[in-house]
Amino acid sequence: MAYKDVYDSWKADPEAFWMDAAKAIDWDRAPSKALFDKGNDLYEWFSDGMVNTCWNAVDRHVEAGRGDQVAIIHDSPVTHSKREITYVELRNRVANLAGALRAKGIEKGDRVIIYMPMIPEALEAMLACARLGAIHSVVFGGFAANELAVRIDDAKPKAIIAASCGIEPGRVVHYKPLLDGAMELATHEPDFCVIFQREQEVAHLEEGRDYNWHGFQYGVEPADCVPVEGNHPSYILYTSGTTGAPKGVIRHTAGQLVALNWTMKNIYNVDPGDVFWAASDVGWVVGHSYICYAPLIHGNTTIVFEGKPVGTPDPGTFWRIIEEYKVRSFFTAPTALRAVKREDPNGEFVKKYDLSNLTAVYLAGERADPDTIEWAQKVLDKPIYDHWWQTETGWTIAGMPAGIEKLPVKVGSPSVPMPGYDVQILDEAGHPMKPGELGAIAVKLPLPPGTLPTLWNAEDRFRKSYLNQFPGFYETGDAGMIDEDGYLYIMARTDDVINVAGHRLSTGGMEEVLASHPDVAECAVIGVTDQLKGQLPMGFVCLTSGVNRPHDEITKECVKLVREKIGPVAAFKLCLVVDRLPKTRSGKILRATMVKIADSAEFKLPATIDDPAILDEIRDALKTIGYAK
Repeated sequence: MAYKDVYDSWKADPEAFWMDAAKAIDWDRAPSKALFDKGNDLYEWFSDGMVNTCWNAVDRHVEAGRGDQVAIIHDSPVTHSKREITYVELRNRVANLAGALRAKGIEKGDRVIIYMPMIPEALEAMLACARLGAIHSVVFGGFAANELAVRIDDAKPKAIIAASCGIEPGRVVHYKPLLDGAMELATHEPDFCVIFQREQEVAHLEEGRDYNWHGFQYGVEPADCVPVEGNHPSYILYTSGTTGAPKGVIRHTAGQLVALNWTMKNIYNVDPGDVFWAASDVGWVVGHSYICYAPLIHGNTTIVFEGKPVGTPDPGTFWRIIEEYKVRSFFTAPTALRAVKREDPNGEFVKKYDLSNLTAVYLAGERADPDTIEWAQKVLDKPIYDHWWQTETGWTIAGMPAGIEKLPVKVGSPSVPMPGYDVQILDEAGHPMKPGELGAIAVKLPLPPGTLPTLWNAEDRFRKSYLNQFPGFYETGDAGMIDEDGYLYIMARTDDVINVAGHRLSTGGMEEVLASHPDVAECAVIGVTDQLKGQLPMGFVCLTSGVNRPHDEITKECVKLVREKIGPVAAFKLCLVVDRLPKTRSGKILRATMVKIADSAEFKLPATIDDPAILDEIRDALKTIGYAK
């Protein structure tokens, strides 16, 4: 069947489409229908079914005779260790952990915060919660104490599961003092904490509150899976909100099971038993959907990687793992590939490894600039598929349906909308735009299964953030266009569309041009305030390693390039060479913060920032051209 036929069949009868997809899941009680319209633009999927996530991700594969298949591969260059856990071992470990949590009072509906690094125990903790019907909220390991405290007060967990430490290249991150600090700051008090002691650092345990991961499982009865309603929340995942308070995205159990299982074959083109690798972190949505849940639900082998794309030990790490474990589909962020490209521009490290099992590389997390895609196509000689989705949606809005039909790749586009998503480009008044016109990207309601039904205890905020702008639509917060072939182009966040003397211009388009300069490894463009034109674009470029030409020569060439490609209308005259760009831990460039610094405005340090010292470097660079006063 061609992609168009599949998409059209969904559009013609969404109910039949999703009920059919639901047949791939083991139900304790099958749902009577797919969509439940709650009125007032709120929707739920498979609400009256009864089901358990852990059963579908673990136990059913054991029951089907696949217990000896490896479920999780842990590869940790930072600790020089590797291990494999089969489905039967995973079931036993998760059932024991769930039994121990139950013995301490954790029941269906209770919240549990998980604060762990990239170790299999993080997935086991998630699955143990799912086994009991407890709602987990994973907080990125190493997040600052005050940020963790905010999440403790919002989710009100009965328990917190943490590790003693995380390991970064060259340093140990002490998790336990951060956790203790968060508990002091928070007003809500969890009943107990479970600490997984890593050999790299054994943490102090508070008598009567903190329990050792192994010790507290001693002698307990393993727990069976507890069936929950289809609309029972599986987890809360906090995403940064514009107002500073985090937004708790929730995921309903049944919709997540059906949608994620559907994506593994149709989008990532893997069959049960294949090895699938998403090089992300369990603290992010990609880790929830594509390290933990989707691969296991689908019966794949998933890789938990504790390391970095470069420096652990070299820019060949990704390719070593792909060769060693025969990875079939690989999912990473453009920022990771840019780091590899910067260290290994000619792909010398790629040549050392056999990548014959790899069928495609999938990119998401931020805009994949054409330059990075073209570099990867050249050195890897594999299809590179950009795809676009959000924490809120949990899975692909637009991408390459590789398991249905391999459509032509258009570099710069994440390809086409997936079944379930009626994607439209709207003007400010909510009217549809013509093909090729830049506007706000919105999705007609209802959103498909597996996406957010609302925010945790914050329906008003959910409406304000996503529904009020365009009635009957979900507002994505991104701007872009759809071409005459139906391919979507994401040009920028709507707040990254800048207004230069009345012209609406996409900073993403300018970044594309800067990235095409042979000496530029990475770049960002922001809009700074200008008395005359309202806003002016300003470029920041990081150079490829080994480039040692005068910086002013390079910036002059960059300015000339943008004038040639986009035209004088862009008024692009400001360009700075910097060593590095400020980013979140998941690799998104903190453009809004850079704007505040340039405009000398007050700002709150983003919780997700990877290295705050970079902001001072940016401020110093800006001062050289009269900004950041």
